[in-house]
Amino acid sequence: MTTRVLIPSGALGLNYDPVALERGLAMKPDIIAIDGGSTDSGPAYLGRGVSKYSRASTKIEWQGLMEARAKAGVPLVIGTSGTCGTDSAVEWMLDITREIAADLGQSIKIAVLRCSQNPQDIGEFYANGLITPLPAAPDISRQSIEACNNIVALAGAEQIQAAIETGADIIIAGRTTDTAIIAALPIMQGESAGAAWHGAKIGECGALCATNPQSGVVIIEFDGDSFTVIPLADGAHASPHTVSAHMLYENSDPFILYEPGGYLDVTNAKYTAIDDTRVRVTRSNWVPSDQYTVKLEGARGAGFQCVLVTLLRDAHYVKNASIWANDIIEKCRDKVGARLGLDPNDYEIELRLMGKNASFGALETHTSQPHEIGVLAIVTAQSNEVAMEIGQFLNPYLLHHPLTRAEEQPTFAFPFSPAEISRGQTYEFCLNHVLELSDPMSAFSIQEVNIA
Repeated sequence: MTTRVLIPSGALGLNYDPVALERGLAMKPDIIAIDGGSTDSGPAYLGRGVSKYSRASTKIEWQGLMEARAKAGVPLVIGTSGTCGTDSAVEWMLDITREIAADLGQSIKIAVLRCSQNPQDIGEFYANGLITPLPAAPDISRQSIEACNNIVALAGAEQIQAAIETGADIIIAGRTTDTAIIAALPIMQGESAGAAWHGAKIGECGALCATNPQSGVVIIEFDGDSFTVIPLADGAHASPHTVSAHMLYENSDPFILYEPGGYLDVTNAKYTAIDDTRVRVTRSNWVPSDQYTVKLEGARGAGFQCVLVTLLRDAHYVKNASIWANDIIEKCRDKVGARLGLDPNDYEIELRLMGKNASFGALETHTSQPHEIGVLAIVTAQSNEVAMEIGQFLNPYLLHHPLTRAEEQPTFAFPFSPAEISRGQTYEFCLNHVLELSDPMSAFSIQEVNIA
């Protein structure tokens, strides 16, 4: 049996090629699957339970896929709805779907897969030894778990399969592994689990596994113990190199990929070019695990921030920017201690030199002299009021601070006024662990919604 999964894009909100999408529909896919986002942009979206993508863009692209689903007569599934996959993000996506259905006059059945976890329940699971750290996981305690703003469990193929079995036209899933929404149906239809998971990994980001990666649209065709990668846009070509290389995308091991219920081993996989566009892959292996686990992601508040930006262009200050920045931090810390009475551990001041070493700091290896430097000041404190107060302490330093007392007072450039910008509450990831489940559905729920 052959199972075709049409993947319009690496994520809803990144756009897709409508002509290529039509080509995909002409190939009669069995399901349309798209991811809703990821943790790439940091913990704030999970902490707040919101999407990073524009609602307007999401609605326009989702409407195109709902129209494609109706034309093809197959299920449409989105995983990790609203970037973070919390229940609030799922509701956001459900509201958009309702609006579109009304606009199009569609009568549809929706299966809503919820993945949010109660922090108190997760704290109890931790106390009972059901939570295990992954490599480089942060230290946690029951108290730190219960302080999380949001926790999600990453659904795998089993949970997506349960949603498909409802007979839904559209599946709106909370946080899922990127691959689960692609692998679920092929496994249900008897394709090899190794091929299903491997093909899902290659297709998770749409055409990123091919040339012309921004086009988005690919079909992964599963056939027993093999799969074929078929990019559909003009100028998009898959090769054994582009396909095999995608195993390293967001994955530290090019041969092993862990998923709920086991792991994929592609050590012996064979990649064969069918022509200058398509690649067939065989000999992928799925290794079931003795215990069923799902990954947990959690985010919690990490203080409040104020940011300021100033620009250095005077060659003397550009050359000595690090000395200048360190002197400002030292003097500002002295002032904060003297006037606010704060312990140095209660706040943080950073001056990042953009154009010099803002990304790597002391690890920067390029030493060429820039002609201009942007200085990004970041103040983090336990309250917004204190962060803004320290930001105001920094303001005159960033505008006028001389390198030495003997120099004339300089004036630098603030690109906007007021210079101090409140970022409000910030967040940090605090879970990189797995939860053991006796039943794959015990941490998840499915709600059926009918729109007439």
